[in-house]
Amino acid sequence: MTLQEKFESFAMDNHIEKYAEHNAKECEKIAEDFAIGFAEWLRVDYYDNGDFWIAWNNDKETKTSKELLEIYKKEKGL
Repeated sequence: MTLQEKFESFAMDNHIEKYAEHNAKECEKIAEDFAIGFAEWLRVDYYDNGDFWIAWNNDKETKTSKELLEIYKKEKGL
């Protein structure tokens, strides 16, 4: 399930105002889980040289943060 689909599914199931605090906490959990997963993936495969992220196994393969985020989302089906 993509990240957008996770949020859409949650929003459709939990749209009643009295659950606003619960909804906010659930959205925060989805975002935190995503951020942690991305950070762990990034730490294993890339390092930051100040300008770009460089693959540990190929110092000629440089990527921007945005490019890496898109690669991560695609690999994880998010």
